Order: sequence, then structure tokens, then C-alpha cells
Amino acid sequence: MNRAHTLLFLLYGFFLQCGARKNVLFIIVDDLRPDLGCFQGADFPTHDDPPPHTPHMDALAGSSLLVRRAYVQQAVCSPSRTSFLTGRRPDTTRVYDLETHFRSAGGNFTTLPQYFRNHGRRSIGIGKIFHQGIKDPLSWSEPDIYPGSSNWDRQNASWQFVPDNLLHANPLIDYKIAQSATKKLGEFATGGKYAHTPFFLAVGFIRPHLPFVSPASFGDLYPLNTLKLPSNNKAPVGMPEVAWFKSNEIRTQYEDIHRSSFTGEINNTIPNNIALDLRRAYYSAVSWVDSQVGVVLDELNRLGLADSTVISLVGDHGWQLGEHGIWGKSTNFELATHAPMMLKIPGLTDSGLSTRRIVEFVDLFPTLVEAVGLPKVSICPENSAHVSTCTEGESFMPLVHNTSADWKHVAFSQYQRHQHRTNIMGYSLRTERYRYTEWPEFSYQTFKPDWTKLHGVELYDHTVDPDENHNRADDTAYATLRANLSWRLHAGWRHASPSLHQAGPALVG
Repeated sequence: MNRAHTLLFLLYGFFLQCGARKNVLFIIVDDLRPDLGCFQGADFPTHDDPPPHTPHMDALAGSSLLVRRAYVQQAVCSPSRTSFLTGRRPDTTRVYDLETHFRSAGGNFTTLPQYFRNHGRRSIGIGKIFHQGIKDPLSWSEPDIYPGSSNWDRQNASWQFVPDNLLHANPLIDYKIAQSATKKLGEFATGGKYAHTPFFLAVGFIRPHLPFVSPASFGDLYPLNTLKLPSNNKAPVGMPEVAWFKSNEIRTQYEDIHRSSFTGEINNTIPNNIALDLRRAYYSAVSWVDSQVGVVLDELNRLGLADSTVISLVGDHGWQLGEHGIWGKSTNFELATHAPMMLKIPGLTDSGLSTRRIVEFVDLFPTLVEAVGLPKVSICPENSAHVSTCTEGESFMPLVHNTSADWKHVAFSQYQRHQHRTNIMGYSLRTERYRYTEWPEFSYQTFKPDWTKLHGVELYDHTVDPDENHNRADDTAYATLRANLSWRLHAGWRHASPSLHQAGPALVG
């Protein structure tokens, strides 16, 4: 740490003692892959289209720590959100689907907003924070706000551009979420009913989740003739069948896709004209949400709350836009598990910081706690079912003070499959260079894998294959590496933890 940063660190501690950074604005964007202007380049190598128009999120990144390599623990809405909102991994929360509530399945765990509520913050939830339909009153100081969706938001087509002049009387849901958030911020500003009360405000936007709906003016940002199909629209060579996902959501819930020739089978692709329309509609929906993020951030500034508010913005997982022929999340591939993450801490990240160190989404909980100076959250014991407050992540504040600090070298993700009447759990290890995945049989009684019964193994070398097009698990040149990565995967996150580091074979890559 250089002298200037040391001084900033000391001033940061002083400001915390004075109660400066007392608030948190926690923004979640649904199904947002790291396909933003600020992520272009080596950290998103599959991008084939013009840079996305995301000026507000890019501006936020410019005054934040931009975490270029952040990975979710399970690439689907409820399991991912449950994981980072509790700071625990899916095998602890026991949430693998969209219906299960962690309090009944895993334990009565303290959530991130609940922790802030317990420490004197007024905790507010607006929009989609936990998965839609899952209520968690213990997390909030008042009932969470979920504005009703418009007729435009509820449709049988996979995408639509709505004429702007028709939205005044019937606005899209993300407009309503942004307006609710700005109104709530006003309650904490000077003259508001909660003026000078510290807050934790979680704002969850719906788009670019399917259906890809946005005002027509945002479609104009992406002329169809500027878009391209993904260069890798086939399954990886040597991919085990169990790794495949049949794009169930888009294939079964939307009539236009159901009427097409798309079956979701391996190497069956959506017709090119439909694929281009979908990619354009997705990017337009991203830009639409970016504009609403801007509305909230502008109001925070206008009300004079920005200097006392830590801002975190994340996507809940990535999304595959036809790469490998898959449309959706629900895999262990890079494009599903890699999601955007940025953290703005006034006085520390103002000039903009960027790190390529690997971060996991379970690290968000302890990081936000430390960022505002609340009591640190301890790491969970092996069995934490009856431990209300702990984390299976680590605060990444060391990366705020030194973006190249020695830090985690791996991230863990997982996804379940049921194949041939057998329960299988795919566990994936992402290192600086490789992605390694094993698909063992899994018991929902013990919540443990049987590593002796594998239904597939994958190994992708990102140095020569950043799009994960060639599975090298059976390549003899990678045999020693595969054994090393397998050991790391089986040893689990505790052996990779900077705080709990335990000896093992040297990690290659």
C-alpha cells in the first residue's frame, strides 16, 4: 500500500468513526450479464456486437471498485439471490430452485438487509430482491414494495418494443420501481420523515429478464444491421451431456419461440433472424434498465445523500444469448456464472478502481458490513444450520485498498441436474486461467456429493479458449492439471479461503 493510499485508509477509518458512510444503496439487476461498456475487452471475450449503451452504470463503475471477475454460486435467480443475501452457499441454504425458502430449508439465517436492520439502519426493499413471490419480513423495517407490472410486462412474446407515447398511461414496471425508490430516498433526505436516519435501501430491477421489453426508443440504439450472431453457437467439443441446458424458460413460456424450430436439444439453434431480434431486444432492455438506474442515482445526488452512501450494483447471474446454442442461465459455463459487480465507497473509490482478482458473490455480505464500519461477520463453522449470523464469504475490502492484493484464486459455483432418474450436482471451480467442473451424484438427504460416481468432467483453458469451446478433461496434456484441480474442487471453499487457507497441492493457473 503506497503512502497516499495509507492516508486514505486512515481517513476512511476516521470517517467511519464519525458515522459518515452510514447508508447503503444496494441495486440488483435481473439476468444482467457483464455486457456493459465498462466490461468490454478481455473480461468479456465473447462480445460480438457494438458496445452496449449503458452510460449510467458505466459512470457508476468509474467511481467504484469494478470487480471484473465476480462469480455467482448458482446461476439462477432464487438460489443466487438467497446465497449472496445470506452470505452462504447453496449446499448450506439448501435452495436450488425458485420456490424453496431458506428459513424452512436451511436455517433461520440473518440476511444482509436484516443485519443492517439489526444494527440501526432502516431496511427497505423495493422491486425484486429475493425471488419474486418469496417474502422475508424479518429482512425489512416495513413491508417490501413490489409495484404491479403493466400489461406490457406480461405477454406471451419473448420481446417487444413499446411505443414511447403509450407508456405515459401504462408505464413499465422498472419505471415504477425507480419512482418508488426515488420517493423512498426523499424520506431520508433533509425534511423527510426519516431525515438523518441511516438506511439500507435495496432496489431490484426486473429487466433484462424475459420477456425483453423496453420503450421503442431504446431499440433505436441497436440497429438490427449492426448486430451479429454469436461466433460459437454450438456445444463445446467433448462436452458431457449432463452439462447441457435445454433453454427451458424461453422455449416453453413464449409462443413465438415455441412456434419456431427450436427444440433445445444439443446443437439445435434458434433460427438466425429470431436470434438477432432477441439479442437486439436484450441489449435494449439492458439500456432501458440503465436509464432507470440513472434516475435513482441522480436523485441520490440531488438529495445530498451520495457522500454518505455506499452503493453496490450487481447482476444476480449471467445469461447466454445463444452462445453454445443456449438461451438463459442454469449452467456452469462462464457466461452464466460471471456477473457484474461494482462497489462505490465515497472517499475511497472516487477516482475509479478496477480489479481482476476473483471474487465470489458470497463475499458481498461481509464486504458491505465492513464498508460502513459495522461489526464484522465471522466465517461460518462446518455446520452452521443453527448459527444465525455468519458468512461463507470474505470481505473484499483488501481489494479496495490494493486492487492487486493477494486474494482468492478460485471461485465455486454449482448447478443441479436430474438425469436418468439420478440426482446430479455439477460443481465448478474457476481459477485465474481454468474452469474445471465435475458432475457427481448428489444426495438431497445428506446434501453431499458422491465424488466416486461422476457423470461428466469438464476442463476449459481460458488462455487458449476463452469461449469454452473445447473440453480438455480427457486431454493427456492436461492430466496432471486435472488431478490438481479435482483435489481443489473436492477440498472446497474453505481450503481456498484467504482466512482459512490450508495446505494442499500448489494451484496451477
